[in-house]
Amino acid sequence: MKFVKAILFIAITAGLVYVLDKPWAPAPALGPFLSPYCGLWQNSEKVIDPKTRITLQLDSLRDEVTIRFDDSGVPHIFAKNDFDLFYAQGYITAKDRLWQMDLQTRAAAGRLSEILGPATLALDQQSRRLGMGYGAEANLKVAMTDVRSREALLGYTAGVNAFIRRLAPKDYPIEFKLLGYKPEPWKPINTMYMLEQMTLTLAGRSNELAMTNALKKYGQETIAQLFPDYPMLQESPIIPSGTPWNFPKLPVPKAIPPMMPSDSIALSAKPLTALPPRAPKEEGIGSNNWAVGAEKSITGYPILANDPHLELSLPSIWYQVQLHSPDVNVYGVSLPGIPSVIIGFNERVAWGVTNVDADVFDLYKIKFKNEYRNFYWHDNQWKPTHKREEIIHVKGQLRPYREQIMYTHHGPVTDSDGTFGDLPNLAIKWIGHEPGNSFITFYELNKAKTYDDYRKALTHYVGPAQNFVFADNEKNIALTVNGKMPLKYKEQGKFVLDGSKPADDWHGWIPAEQNPFVKNPPRGFVSSANQSSADTTYPYYINWSFAPSERAIRINERLQAMTNANADSLRMLQNDNFSVLARTLLPKLLGILETRSLTPKQKAAHILLSNWNYQNSPESIAASIFETWFPLLGQAIWNDDFASPDAPMEYPSRDRTLYLILKQPNEKWFDNVNTPEKETLPDLVYQSFNASLDTLTARKGAMSPQWQWSKVKDTEIRHLSRSIKPFNAPPLVTGGGSSIVNAMTKRKGPSWRMVVELGPTPRAYGIYPGGQSGNPGSPYYLNLLKKWEKGELNELIFLTSPDQKVPHLASSLVLQKR
Repeated sequence: MKFVKAILFIAITAGLVYVLDKPWAPAPALGPFLSPYCGLWQNSEKVIDPKTRITLQLDSLRDEVTIRFDDSGVPHIFAKNDFDLFYAQGYITAKDRLWQMDLQTRAAAGRLSEILGPATLALDQQSRRLGMGYGAEANLKVAMTDVRSREALLGYTAGVNAFIRRLAPKDYPIEFKLLGYKPEPWKPINTMYMLEQMTLTLAGRSNELAMTNALKKYGQETIAQLFPDYPMLQESPIIPSGTPWNFPKLPVPKAIPPMMPSDSIALSAKPLTALPPRAPKEEGIGSNNWAVGAEKSITGYPILANDPHLELSLPSIWYQVQLHSPDVNVYGVSLPGIPSVIIGFNERVAWGVTNVDADVFDLYKIKFKNEYRNFYWHDNQWKPTHKREEIIHVKGQLRPYREQIMYTHHGPVTDSDGTFGDLPNLAIKWIGHEPGNSFITFYELNKAKTYDDYRKALTHYVGPAQNFVFADNEKNIALTVNGKMPLKYKEQGKFVLDGSKPADDWHGWIPAEQNPFVKNPPRGFVSSANQSSADTTYPYYINWSFAPSERAIRINERLQAMTNANADSLRMLQNDNFSVLARTLLPKLLGILETRSLTPKQKAAHILLSNWNYQNSPESIAASIFETWFPLLGQAIWNDDFASPDAPMEYPSRDRTLYLILKQPNEKWFDNVNTPEKETLPDLVYQSFNASLDTLTARKGAMSPQWQWSKVKDTEIRHLSRSIKPFNAPPLVTGGGSSIVNAMTKRKGPSWRMVVELGPTPRAYGIYPGGQSGNPGSPYYLNLLKKWEKGELNELIFLTSPDQKVPHLASSLVLQKR
């Protein structure tokens, strides 16, 4: 009997060893992951004693580098040359964010399937079919020809790899252990992939197919009425109305009528395989930046603020750092994987960015000569295509996936493999393929001293187009709508373009010096919130659709009234929860409801809304009702006309919807064509109001504190993996909303808040949700979250020397040449 038990025990043990040592894709072998010697237990970290001074000897350094850490975990890097400066930045960023860098690079390069298996093959195909690799290679070629960007890329790469070489398997970031793979050496092209990914995030939106489907159904006249090129109700453009355009204007290409769609061009419910599946554009989400001039500032110098609104994630998309060498001393946030500071300040200047949303992503209908697709028709002749073979290695599969992507002069052609027979061949022309060296813009901004330096730095920038706000110690403030923007005829790219006509090609570029900009305007401030770049007098076409105007209107109202401003004044504006949308619309809606007989439940909601101060504060129940009601009203107006499972269509904008409600209450669009009755605006207002109460009741029960806005909006910050819930942030209590200055929605919001008081000694404040470290076992993973949630800022420690004595400094790390 004992012998049988021994055999059984040995068998069970052997089975466990086999199971635990075998990877079960996409999960790794659990044995090594759970091992106390090399598994997850090795990833816990402690706060380092402030007196700690560590010295490391590393390859490739040219001289000694000193890194001081403050008590938030932010590195302050002091180097004696630029190569070592970016080397140290690469080393220390990899120390805190290596898996984030690896994951985002793989996503851009179309290499997720190497570590995650077949589940991500479609995502990898999208990246390849968009030509992300093509764009990264083109940009790397340009960057390596400039001595400054070449040195930065090589230095940063050497630093990342110096850190990777020091890692034993037990030291790998926990996500590498969870997924059962090891870090690979960093390459300069990885930085270009990171830039491509950001360009796609901010400039990779396409609604041409949905607009073309709408054009097919309703015709040009109706579409022109429902989709105007400039807001009909209200707007407060980035460059103030009336700003003169004092430059010699280029001839604008002659507008041509849109290509009328045939049955074959209607997009079915199946998505384009080269385009990431996208929900309808989330209105109001974007970013804010502004600067007040010396005359509005209590300090007598300008004050600048910036809060980019992006997807909230752990770790943050941003990484705080100070970079100091003989000719630069700059503090701000970088993007992990990219050398330099992207948003920040130095001793003399400060700058920040918001997205322009320029139309730099167009679709062209392509006619091929035959099924081999070796030639396409353009300018009355057959022109050769060229092929790019994409090879995707898939974890768990012996053979890689191979695909040949066809390229025209417009760009790569999607759906040319016949996967969806009901779709045309569509080429994608977008700014991510345009060779350039945008890095030099940030390199020069980091070292800028004057307004002229700022303007010169912007000339190198390609994309994605950004609104660069600026302030300096010479008491200048400025804002430039900046990027490499194509010269187009009006509405070019609003619909699918004809790939055979040269008239539909991009016609060169708007000169950089003629991009919309303003310096020291009479009103004493500059600002942007992703709204229209300029009024209708600007001579060039940038786009027909921008973010709704409410955030910009609120910002400009408060800045106009502001006097004796300080950093806290601008911080409070960043956290402003006032709803201009509710102020504009709610009195009209409540007036309509007062003509109806209301139930007790409806009366209670009506009273709450009537007494509401239009603040989307966390505890507001009225905010929850309104924010649920207005989208349902919009759906009630437009769903019967624009919802189409066979050929999805773009819906008219928020501005157009407001104009319809407030100025055209008798329009036909209020009637539901799917019912025998003729509905009116009051009918839809009442029905959608009742539906909003039913929706909240279904989600949260009867009206109670569970209806508070923070609980209905339910902002959450997830780990980059999206699936490892223990690594997510705890539940948050936040106000704001999509049309609010504090643009906080469920998963998007202020990814970095910064305020800089210029002057002889700059004082700056900033914070992002989470912390410096990407390691969930680190005390610097969530240490900034609570202050960010409350809308508070940390003072940013701006050192002038590595041995400077100031509060809140912690440990030191010295890197020496081996």
